[in-house]
Amino acid sequence: MRLLVDAHISVRGIVVPLRAQGHDVRAAAEDRTLDASPDEKLLSLASAEHRILVTFNVRDFARLGVAWTAAGRSHGGCVLLVGLQHHEFGLVLRQLEAVFRARPDQQDWRDYLAFVGRSGRY
Repeated sequence: MRLLVDAHISVRGIVVPLRAQGHDVRAAAEDRTLDASPDEKLLSLASAEHRILVTFNVRDFARLGVAWTAAGRSHGGCVLLVGLQHHEFGLVLRQLEAVFRARPDQQDWRDYLAFVGRSGRY
């Protein structure tokens, strides 16, 4: 999968293992121009690069995804991590892999919001 992960996601704990699993991951925390970027900019970049945005920022990106749909704007999809802790690397990785197995075609993520928590997808 082509992913853009938000700045609050650990590079060492999440990004590096995702890359090792074969995902094409761009990390906001590794790019000074993206670190602390507004949410709209991150979603725009992910969309332009055909990437799924992965974030713990459920409130803002859920709202933004709905607003984009209402405005007729398209995005590459979002994985919104709900109720998971930033330091639970193993659990986050397992849940991400499960949601990517369930929806393995990148095109199927277009305009899709996946709420992913401890027990899977909501």
